[in-house]
Amino acid sequence: MSKTLTDERKIGVGREMAEAWRAKDWRKVADMFAPDGVLHSMMVDPIVGREAVYRRVSGIGAGLEQITLNIHHMGVIDGLLYMERTDEFTIAGKAGSAPVVGVLEFDGPLIKTWREYYDRAHLLKAMGLVEDFDAKTR
Repeated sequence: MSKTLTDERKIGVGREMAEAWRAKDWRKVADMFAPDGVLHSMMVDPIVGREAVYRRVSGIGAGLEQITLNIHHMGVIDGLLYMERTDEFTIAGKAGSAPVVGVLEFDGPLIKTWREYYDRAHLLKAMGLVEDFDAKTR
């Protein structure tokens, strides 16, 4: 039987996730997902399954020199955690940032679904990319 998280604990999970990204601890990021959890950047196909999430975040993370998820506002509405933030990162010596809203749905203490809403063209430009890093997976 799944244990229901309090709103306070869901917010704690959001902060813990942001810290795991800052630490570039891709295993921890993935392990915060349910085994069949979903990471869905809304502009591309969802990544399904904890190990697929790990491959995804560690692949993106391989090029990151640093990343910070600066949380501006976070709260729980109808059981979902909403996190408005600006992600700041450095890739190959180039600093960039992108505004993002993440929505997390839980299955007990684990993330069932994490939906990310952001301007994809803005993110790719900020990352200094001319080709979408997801282009090869489509």
